Amino acid sequence: MTATALLFRDDAYATSCEARVLGITPEGGVILDRTVFYAQGGGQPGDVGALVAATGDRIEITNTVYAADRSQVAHLVGTEVASRLAEGETVTLQLDWPRRLKRMRVHTALHLLSVVLPYPVTGGSIGDGDGRLDFDIPDAGLDKTEITDKLNALVARDAPVTERWITDEELDANPGLVKTMSVKPPRGSGRVRLVEIEGIDLQPCGGTHVRRTAEIGRVVITDIEKKGKQNRRVRLSLAE
Repeated sequence: MTATALLFRDDAYATSCEARVLGITPEGGVILDRTVFYAQGGGQPGDVGALVAATGDRIEITNTVYAADRSQVAHLVGTEVASRLAEGETVTLQLDWPRRLKRMRVHTALHLLSVVLPYPVTGGSIGDGDGRLDFDIPDAGLDKTEITDKLNALVARDAPVTERWITDEELDANPGLVKTMSVKPPRGSGRVRLVEIEGIDLQPCGGTHVRRTAEIGRVVITDIEKKGKQNRRVRLSLAE
């Protein structure tokens, strides 16, 4: 079975590509041989945008998910519309770039938040301009203003954000790289992708990020919620 090439892993700034239809899922998803669309997972939503068919018809993509075979990505357009596409047909993907960029900025900001608050992460999610992390924190003495200031100091360092790969065995030998208790690093291919914020952070991650921390812009801690005896949910938002 042909796997979908995940172009966003090599270039998160690519906004379009041509691709070939491999098949249709029962849920109305179009499986393609390559994609710039991020598939939902790890707390990051699936990308949305459009698919332009060989006929020129523009089809809205409402979500992007992994198919039953996790090596393939399905672009959800609805069963009726999907049935009009033929296997082997060449289509063009067009990403909703403004929405993706906000998610990239938030995702990188959450990595910085995990540095400002160096506690085990028990959950998290990324929205369109906001996001949150849940921490296992024994002491509830958290201050929104103090965390905001520390976060923006890291953003202002304009540190490069890069990716590299290590083997599963290398990750097993360095368990401290994994900060998330609820979401495990994407594995199964024999290698794991690391995202590094130079001089600040290094952790496994399959998501999309900005190239430098200054691209995040100013962020604000909007809320700190008590979710349990030792659990705190910290929410952040892009300042604009």
